Amino acid sequence: MNFDLFDRTILLTRAGSRAYGIHTPTSDLDVKGVAIPPAEWIIGLQTFEQADKQTHFEDPRIRALLSPEEVEVVKETKLEGTIYEMRKLVKLALDCNPNCLDVLFCRDEDVLHATEAGRLLRASRDLFISAAAKFRFSGYAISQLKRIQLHRRHLLQPPSHKPTRAEFDLPETTLIPQDQLAAAESMVTKQLDSWEMDLSKVPDESDRLNIMAQFRETMTTMIANAKEDEATTRYRAAARTVGIDDNLLAVMERERSYKGKKAEWDNYENWRKTRNPARAALEAKHGYDSKHAGHLYRLLKMCREILTTGKVNVWRGGIDAEEILAIRNGAWTYEQVLEFAETEDKALTEIYNTKKYVVPHRPNSEAVEALVVKLYREALS
Repeated sequence: MNFDLFDRTILLTRAGSRAYGIHTPTSDLDVKGVAIPPAEWIIGLQTFEQADKQTHFEDPRIRALLSPEEVEVVKETKLEGTIYEMRKLVKLALDCNPNCLDVLFCRDEDVLHATEAGRLLRASRDLFISAAAKFRFSGYAISQLKRIQLHRRHLLQPPSHKPTRAEFDLPETTLIPQDQLAAAESMVTKQLDSWEMDLSKVPDESDRLNIMAQFRETMTTMIANAKEDEATTRYRAAARTVGIDDNLLAVMERERSYKGKKAEWDNYENWRKTRNPARAALEAKHGYDSKHAGHLYRLLKMCREILTTGKVNVWRGGIDAEEILAIRNGAWTYEQVLEFAETEDKALTEIYNTKKYVVPHRPNSEAVEALVVKLYREALS
């Protein structure tokens, strides 16, 4: 990058726990920002989407924006974050991406730096809000739940050893040439892809996501009484459709099973070797990753607030900060976390499906487009 990133930054804010009001004195400091690069990075061959290398945040002009307490914190840890090119942030925010809405809706007190363009962007933030928040916030929450479940398996049922091919009745060197296996896998993959629903003619992203969610729920119901999961059912059907005989299919499935267990082992080993010591202590004490549970709770609560009040409450002080901190510290059992996630997700789906939300179904993308054009023209004039 051959331009001064800070000089092109129109907005820089606190992010993470310090923006949510759930931090402790020793919590890391994260920042997020928005930049408009020079003209050659917009209309030329070079491109810029985001900067997240730590070196970008060692700029003394950024550190001069921090409080004395934060300066001491970053001495002990490190200052991290992301600065997005404005068009990328705008596109993500129009899709109600939680991380990008944080930049637009954080408290004024958490804005570290803002030019006139940055202030106008924040003043226009309500243009970005829509019912798509249901899918984005709950989607991020479910991803937290999946991490919780995976790490709990690592804790309570860790793989005992690295899997071998022999355990899956596979020779060390496959009897079927690798190129033949790869070709067969490619045929199955193409067939599976052809079965995917074509939603390209559904103009609204929220509607597409809702249709896909309902489709997956229907598929799950259809195979609920089967002895195999959805992925296996679809894989076998695709293989037989393209003419793969049962003998080759059996070998392909054993290869897939081996690769799956190998990936599980590699994931476990990476998790075990790279775990944050403080996070590991929490998991060992409570039997699950309670920090992820706090994020899950916050995301689902914010989602409900957006849909029913139209407000994006990034700062959780005076709302539920104490509850989030309690969950992070293990106040909830693992079973309580699962029950809350399931109950709240069903409630949010009901709000969406019955249109009991107060936000627009779609964001005001036309007004946002005009705003972006205005800001770029002014920045590049």
